[in-house]
Amino acid sequence: MAGSVLLTPRQRLDPTVTSPLDDHRLRYLYEAIRLGSVRAAADHLAVNASVVSRQIAHLEKDLGLLLIERLGRGVRATEAGELLAQRFRQWTADREDTLAKLNELQGLKRGHLDIISGEGFVSDLIAGPLTRFWERHPNLTMSVEVASTNDVIRGVAEDRYHIGLVYNAPPDPRLRTAASSRQPICLVVSPDHPLARQGAPVPLRAVAELPVGLMHARYGTRQIVAMAEMAEKVTLAPVLTTGSIYVLREFVKSGRGVTLLPAFAIASDMAAGELVALPMENPLLLSVEARLITRLGRQLPSAAAQLLRVLIGQLKAFHAAGT
Repeated sequence: MAGSVLLTPRQRLDPTVTSPLDDHRLRYLYEAIRLGSVRAAADHLAVNASVVSRQIAHLEKDLGLLLIERLGRGVRATEAGELLAQRFRQWTADREDTLAKLNELQGLKRGHLDIISGEGFVSDLIAGPLTRFWERHPNLTMSVEVASTNDVIRGVAEDRYHIGLVYNAPPDPRLRTAASSRQPICLVVSPDHPLARQGAPVPLRAVAELPVGLMHARYGTRQIVAMAEMAEKVTLAPVLTTGSIYVLREFVKSGRGVTLLPAFAIASDMAAGELVALPMENPLLLSVEARLITRLGRQLPSAAAQLLRVLIGQLKAFHAAGT
């Protein structure tokens, strides 16, 4: 068509080529057609009538199509003009719907959170802050995965999870620590165990003489215990090795032996009087931290950012450690 500058497919893919379907021009056209005159459109848009008329003329020139018929007392859309007006109305509605959905996300009316956690955090996480957060924002969906220390770090660093809860995390330049708290590893015994009445910290060599259950080597608690063994030249020979803190808790409750865990991991058992956490003498076991992590540089969605603040303020693991 003579005078047409409709874009070729290659031009439409080229970000340096400006599309003739400019938002402002389309709005001028739409309002002129909707209101029936250029003057009415100009008054509605608070611009000069010549601006509206000129921009519609530019749009017609760029497209090589007549978009409005200029009548004595107004304008009337051509078939092409009506098509563009309808499309502009649809585009505007779609955009406003998208913005409304984004506003819903901002208001936590919908959205999804991915959390990955060491098992020791789960009881406090589900029974406490996560449940209360969910009650306030019932339309949110969540995924909570339980994993080893290494898997928590990897999952957060690779953006598969918004938030991670990890114990004894090694340094990783990909991660940001949102909160941390010193949470020493304790000797966990049943209330009737002879050591339960001992006031002094327990040396690691005393644990080596007891039937002990420990986590697998990929877990943070086992990794720091191994370091303490090497430092003191003490070898623990576990009668039970597992990937489950629940199994260790039940093992100790049954009277079969003892284990080494941070106190927050058995907080509910301590409150019920079913387990006792005793301080250890080893400085390495005293220096371990619980960490709340995100990927460094990641801008969390609003729901995840708000949950992060809740977890910092309410999880027992990020408050003063105690036995």
